[in-house]
Amino acid sequence: MGSILPFVGRLLAVLGAVGFTSAVFGPIGTDKPNPTGGSVAVDQPPLSSFFVGHNPPYPTNDWWSGFAAGTGDAVSAGPFPYESSLQPAGINFGISTSRQWDGTSIKQPTQTDWTASFSEHSGNRGDHKALSWDRQTVTVQYFTGSSTLTTPLVPGSPYLTFTYANATPKFTSGQGFITSFGGQTVNEGGSVTASGTRLQVVNSAGTYIIYSLSGSISLTATAAANSGTITASSQFNGVLRVVKLNDPSHAATLDQYSANYPTAVDVDYAFPDANTGTLTFTWQVTGSASNLLMLTWPHHRKALQNPNFPATNSLNYLTTKGWMYPILGNVWTQKYTLPNIDFNAPRAPDASCTSALIQGLEYEISQLVATTPDVPGDFYSWGNKIAAKARLALIADHVGRQDLIQPVITWLETTYNYWFTAGSPVLAAYETAWGGIINNQGYNNTGVDYGNGYYNDHHFHYGYFLTGAAVLAKYDGNWLNQHKNEVTFLLRDIVNPSTQDPYFPVTRHPSGIANGAGSRDQESSGEAINGYYGPSLYLIFIVFSLLIRHSIISGALLWATLSQASADFKNYARLLLATEVQAVQTYWHLYPNASPNDRDNPYPEAETRALTTMGNVEDWQSGAWLFWGDQKVEIAAIQILPVTPDKEILYDADWVNAMVNWASDELNDNTGTYAFVCSLISIVVLSDKRFLYSDSWKSVIYCALSNTDPKRAASLSSGLTDWGTGNTFSNQLYFISTRPNAGGACSSSPANPLGNFSIQSADTGHYVMADASSNLVASSTSQSGAAQLSFGFAPNAGTIKLLSNNQYVTADQSGSFALQAVRATASAWEVFIIRQKQGAAAGVYTILAASNHKYATLGGDGSLINNGASESAAAGFRIA
Repeated sequence: MGSILPFVGRLLAVLGAVGFTSAVFGPIGTDKPNPTGGSVAVDQPPLSSFFVGHNPPYPTNDWWSGFAAGTGDAVSAGPFPYESSLQPAGINFGISTSRQWDGTSIKQPTQTDWTASFSEHSGNRGDHKALSWDRQTVTVQYFTGSSTLTTPLVPGSPYLTFTYANATPKFTSGQGFITSFGGQTVNEGGSVTASGTRLQVVNSAGTYIIYSLSGSISLTATAAANSGTITASSQFNGVLRVVKLNDPSHAATLDQYSANYPTAVDVDYAFPDANTGTLTFTWQVTGSASNLLMLTWPHHRKALQNPNFPATNSLNYLTTKGWMYPILGNVWTQKYTLPNIDFNAPRAPDASCTSALIQGLEYEISQLVATTPDVPGDFYSWGNKIAAKARLALIADHVGRQDLIQPVITWLETTYNYWFTAGSPVLAAYETAWGGIINNQGYNNTGVDYGNGYYNDHHFHYGYFLTGAAVLAKYDGNWLNQHKNEVTFLLRDIVNPSTQDPYFPVTRHPSGIANGAGSRDQESSGEAINGYYGPSLYLIFIVFSLLIRHSIISGALLWATLSQASADFKNYARLLLATEVQAVQTYWHLYPNASPNDRDNPYPEAETRALTTMGNVEDWQSGAWLFWGDQKVEIAAIQILPVTPDKEILYDADWVNAMVNWASDELNDNTGTYAFVCSLISIVVLSDKRFLYSDSWKSVIYCALSNTDPKRAASLSSGLTDWGTGNTFSNQLYFISTRPNAGGACSSSPANPLGNFSIQSADTGHYVMADASSNLVASSTSQSGAAQLSFGFAPNAGTIKLLSNNQYVTADQSGSFALQAVRATASAWEVFIIRQKQGAAAGVYTILAASNHKYATLGGDGSLINNGASESAAAGFRIA
């Protein structure tokens, strides 16, 4: 799974680049990380030649990371509207001229229109380097002897800017031979020379304009077969700017503002009031700051305050993330409403759900206590499970069952202890080449833990761990004091706010440095949001603990200072969440009814919007697909999970209703669902077609639906028998019951009968008894001979225990044998769903085995066998 694109709305990635200079907004920590796994170096270190003169930490996830990873020549997604790559002799750049639709994706394949270089360059790969970078830009220099070409690569600039010193400019066509230059036709094999401060050139990619900001320049265009070059007549000292002219009508705008160019960006933010955050980009400009011409994406335009927007038809570029439209000025202030949700939902669970919710907590926590915490095999699935189980403690607290909290805390502490024990097979280690915390097993293998060792998906992985750690900190201050440093290393890895931290880069986000840091992508937008929800909880609690500890000894002034720090750090975390949610709702949530002419609609084609949900947003394509699955429920669910209280601001009604309608064929199909066997995290297993349309995917979709229709969501959820490792029955019911307008949501939800009963076949009238092998057989002609059975609770289901031998009834997965009371403890194979049979008289039930999702039928001898493929094939039973 990938991560949210920095060039697509990853506003949070630029937070704090220059703003964290005060005591409040300084680094979270500056101490050298010393996790239990020690230190390792990844086997794909950064190119030393590119970072010559610099020291780690280095960005692993920025749009330009491909300039420094692998061989350093990956195509990078930027600086948009261009894509670029650094070749041995120069900088390739271009804008795709092909917009394609294949039924599931909108695509604009990358292309090289031109290569910028200079004649004196050696052609050696090592003869270029990074001079500087910030959270959006990077300045690259090519050099040979005293000749240099320096370019600030700035996302959002319609122009590329090249500064030459003692160098002869050279541009090489990457799209066929040059057909026109300086208004003159160029014949294949021929050449023309033109001079001036503004020259147009045409090849198969279209028209580009070359501006000289340093006086007239003489350039010669030569049209070679399938290529061509533009070369200056002599060495040049000055600035050239190059821009793609999409439409002749754009020329006036481009000409007017060509002399003003950005070189870098400063980023800061403020909190004008308790519920508002502002994020400000201040572009450093050579020339007139107020006349700086830049381009915006939809997510910018939705948040910008008092922008100076020229007409959209004066300049525009269509990308896979929508139209880029112009803006004037070097200061962009973007305003966000900050979410107010922390550990719990802002409402108490509805009374109609409380009883079942408490039963679910008691059951799931008892199951948790009865199991040994998993030895971690990888960070992702382990952290996913930790966060899900931690929520049980929070829910128990919210419903007043404080007695259920400590068992969860004990389980969490036991499982976290693996991470603090040197002999454990999987440990956190500090990676020294780039600077960050990785899985110590993955430093030399991209196949381990979804590429964690290569900085892929860190925000996914560590958001889960930080959620669990925040819960532990909430209920066990001693644990926090003992392990705060090791856990805080994870916090610093993904949300470090300051360049003053010498061991971690500022914030971490999308795809890492594997495979040369090629195409950037993100699938699970819901987990991206969770990547900043978990840290926000932990960050708040860390500061809160400092408040308590220091206020005792430091008096009112320190208390006031730390109180402000607590508020500011909390607002910082809330701003991360707000920007992330806005990006997801802009680029992952599709709205079929949106107007194609809406300025801020990123997908103007109706067929794209009809997909309803993006599964993957990449640098050159976006579509309803995943690397590991093609089901609609998978594509939708991965944008929803994990279900946490903060998600109520994500699940907007228009998107949810369209998404549920889009996936309805799969949501209504129960074929092949194997309850309690599927795992939400076992991607390899879930891709097996035997596990179509798993309840674990459906569960989170129903949670999203509950934000607008809690009663329908509760009804649909009552038929679930699996929630995967990232969700639980209790969390499902908690989220549904805490929605707005959840009154009576669970009042009509069906449930298994509870208590001691006998079972009678509605078809034969015979009562169920236990034979000598403890098989259940409907063969007794009188109730006095019936087996006495205790019906116990299981989420949305129940267990059946034969009282005469105190053994649970089990159902084999094959459905070939009779139900048999032979299990001392109940597991997945001992769970049954008992419901009123449709079309039958009141009080006639079916028995569905969770082991294979098949109904109990009667064999020739009356044996109860779980082999009925549908309810119509099921036997009917009375329970009395």
